[in-house]
Amino acid sequence: MVHDGYELLDSGAFQKLERFGAVVLSRPCAQAVWRKSLQEGDWRHATASFFRDGGNQWRGRERLPETWEIEVEGTHFSLSSTDFGHLGIFPEQRPQWRRIREVCQNYMLRMGRPARVLNLFAYSGGSTLAAAHAGAEVCHVDASKGMVDWARKNAALNGLQEHPIRWIVDDVTKFLERELRRERRYDLLILDPPSYGRGAKGEVFKIENDLPRLLALLRALLSDQPLGVLLSCHTPEMTPVSLSHLLHQDFGPGGKLEAGEMLLQGAKGILPVPSGSFCWWLA
Repeated sequence: MVHDGYELLDSGAFQKLERFGAVVLSRPCAQAVWRKSLQEGDWRHATASFFRDGGNQWRGRERLPETWEIEVEGTHFSLSSTDFGHLGIFPEQRPQWRRIREVCQNYMLRMGRPARVLNLFAYSGGSTLAAAHAGAEVCHVDASKGMVDWARKNAALNGLQEHPIRWIVDDVTKFLERELRRERRYDLLILDPPSYGRGAKGEVFKIENDLPRLLALLRALLSDQPLGVLLSCHTPEMTPVSLSHLLHQDFGPGGKLEAGEMLLQGAKGILPVPSGSFCWWLA
């Protein structure tokens, strides 16, 4: 059964209370330094809670379904609790998914052909599916086979299993170097790099060391009729201004920069939770 959407219910005291369809979860949130708005009794009604004290652990995990499906921004996602407290979706990306659809649809109307989209560190495919829904051709790259399989499942849930999506399990830098040798080009580049990660063969990625080189490689992969670049991340040191400087230096002053904080947002009166930074460079 598909349940409607995501909702931030409350936050504070370094926690966040969220509804994913019919499932309500309490999880850690380092940014939520303020007081909770709801009473503790309201929080105790959560289906399950995740804690990092004494090691990552779920309390009430037996009450969680093994998997469940929700719809967010017109896209269906299969969710499942992981040992790291993640579920297979980052709802703070909702405005970016809407924008990806919009710019890809506009590109199709303007250019008379689908946009060619490259999505790196692509996780469970939110951005990939947003672009595919808009008719774009997508290359989805992640170093984790499990996550690529998860994204393919999400594509099937959305009736996109036959859509032109290339599913790639690989180290991002090595893949980009091969794409350059193949002389492939993309109109829209999307990346959401982790602070720290490992490639398919144990390659180490550290955002402060590797992001500038990664962007230089991506600059060479941008097509002659570019749409733009979307860079987002959850690394506290990478502020909207930092991301703007990086994209300005690598992609030039000819484009339009739009940057800001990604936010988890709930109903009116619920304090939004800062959850990373983003920057668009639009040609």
